[in-house]
Amino acid sequence: MGCVHKLDGVTAVPHQTAHHLPPLKQQISSCPTSLVPVYYPQAHMRDNTTILQGEVAMKVSCLQENLAKGLNIVSRAVSTRSMLPVLANVLLETDNGRLKLSATNLEIVVTAWIGAKVEEEGSITVPSRTFGDLVGALPQDRVDLVLNEQTQTIHVTCGRTEANIKGIDAQEFPLVPQPDQDNRIRVETAVLKQMISQVALAAATDDTRPTLTGVSTHFEESKMLMAATDGFRLSLRSAHIPGYVEKPVDIIIPARALIELARIASDDNDAVYISMPEGRNQVVFDMDNVVLVSQLINETFPDYTPIIPKKMHTRTVLSTAEFRSACKRAEIFARESSHTARVRIEPGDELSPGSAVIAATSTETGDSVAPIDADVDGESIEIAFNVKYMTDVLSVIDTPQVALETTNPMEPGVIKPVGDNDFVHIIMPMHFGR
Repeated sequence: MGCVHKLDGVTAVPHQTAHHLPPLKQQISSCPTSLVPVYYPQAHMRDNTTILQGEVAMKVSCLQENLAKGLNIVSRAVSTRSMLPVLANVLLETDNGRLKLSATNLEIVVTAWIGAKVEEEGSITVPSRTFGDLVGALPQDRVDLVLNEQTQTIHVTCGRTEANIKGIDAQEFPLVPQPDQDNRIRVETAVLKQMISQVALAAATDDTRPTLTGVSTHFEESKMLMAATDGFRLSLRSAHIPGYVEKPVDIIIPARALIELARIASDDNDAVYISMPEGRNQVVFDMDNVVLVSQLINETFPDYTPIIPKKMHTRTVLSTAEFRSACKRAEIFARESSHTARVRIEPGDELSPGSAVIAATSTETGDSVAPIDADVDGESIEIAFNVKYMTDVLSVIDTPQVALETTNPMEPGVIKPVGDNDFVHIIMPMHFGR
């Protein structure tokens, strides 16, 4: 059975060996040195060594807002269930005059760099929740971090606030994979984030069929195609990409990793660079000062082409906003009936426009009926869908109008943004009593 394997190289390899790997010079050379503008006061760092009574192994200062933002980026990759205590920690490490933050759950690794003033090189892992809560509660001022190597305690000073946090030696932290700068594929950030939002929603959320928890991703020439299905719905999204991919690439990326990527990818970044390092069964997403590495699902994605209807009998064009609102109201009353809602479509005539009526009934709470004016081309039809799925897809369509294409009550319905041929969403119908 296919599954999301643990990241290659993220085992009991001492972290200190990472210092011998090539630095990310190419990735960061053209990037700003921090996540937000940095200002360092002229005063020197406070001398905290007298407080820690031990050998200082790391001495760094940075701005609270930078540190908080960096921790927010990496914190979602922290493991909350692992038997290894170090996986609940964030790795803090000096790197070429900056502070590097890393976290992993052994399925994804997220790394972020922030601007810093480094007086002593070093590294330490600290509890993500404790350190994150502390930094979030600090004033917006300079934060001084001083590590006592003997006790593995980091002394935090900001304004008049001082705190000591016990950490775990960085050598116990899994080795963080390094990006491969060769054969990268450039995708515009805004395009990739929209693709993820429109496709990942259709991926399965349980692991009974691990392959379906992933997003099939295909690169060929100047095209990129993403597809996901949970067996009840199918999302397909294509996009043009700059450059040219000579050899077709087919991979399955865990939907959870893509959702996290969309969360941390800043709109300020023009592009995300995607690479698949040879022999590692991983995908690397490179952004300004942020890198996400995910293990791939090493399986064959099911052939979804038979699901796509080859013909339609009725095409209904509606206002996206009105259709979405009607579905949200119907969803309130459809909860007790497996989210089933009926859609009754009637063509118009010379005197009146066509219509689509979205209705849901609950024996306990009542019912909802919402008629919407529509441009109907074809036959009358009454068909039932999972209205939650309808709401999901309508929430990620930004065109003013949307088209619903149907064949008969037993065949899938197709939803397409009007004027946008890059996105197709297919929903299986539901049975209902008459």
